[in-house]
Amino acid sequence: MQFLFEQTVDGNRYINWLMSGLAWTLALWVSAGICAFAIGVVVGSLRTSASTGLNLLGRAYVQLFRNIPLIVQAFLWYFVFPEIVPASVGNAIKAMAPPWASFVPALIALSLYTASRIAEQVRAGINALPDGQLKASHALGLTSLQAYRMILLPQALRITLPTLTSEALGLLKNTSVALTIGLVELTAQAQQINEFTFQTFGAFGSATIIYLVTALIIYQVAALLERRVDVPGMHGNAGPNK
Repeated sequence: MQFLFEQTVDGNRYINWLMSGLAWTLALWVSAGICAFAIGVVVGSLRTSASTGLNLLGRAYVQLFRNIPLIVQAFLWYFVFPEIVPASVGNAIKAMAPPWASFVPALIALSLYTASRIAEQVRAGINALPDGQLKASHALGLTSLQAYRMILLPQALRITLPTLTSEALGLLKNTSVALTIGLVELTAQAQQINEFTFQTFGAFGSATIIYLVTALIIYQVAALLERRVDVPGMHGNAGPNK
């Protein structure tokens, strides 16, 4: 791995290329994660709505974005979207300076795709709650929106936290798709290092280790959060002897 500390053609070092790629990977992961979570919670709530129209709207969203491959969605947002919007908007998108011209389409694609998966997890979490909770909320004078915000969603998110952790790890790995539309994230940097040094094993091995360490850190943080928000008895396995 000594080649990582050699000087690059731009006067930098290869290890710094990897760190730059990691920074863009994490920026994309955090941004897409926040957007996907917000959209997924809303769509998941719609999937459990008593309104047929809202329910169908949520279902249509999930079926559309979950069943189109992520790489195809990235290509659509990067290559197709600027061509079908009004010319002024399309030209503004094309004029974006790198790496934002690649970062924004990747962010949109990852957010919408991941949100469709989170929505189904939120739906499952809400459906796992006793049916009477929503009725009891209405009996107390709460609107459906208030009931979801203050009663149903806090419990559903606690239930689905382990699956949301898996989704967060999946999102981290899916950020590598961004290299196909020109974002020089971690995998793209490893590929670039390989092209300059021909150190295939070292370049991609280093990227693999960085991905693994990052994923383990995310998992440990999520496990700590899961323990902090766990409600005794919610999962049916808590008791005096736990």
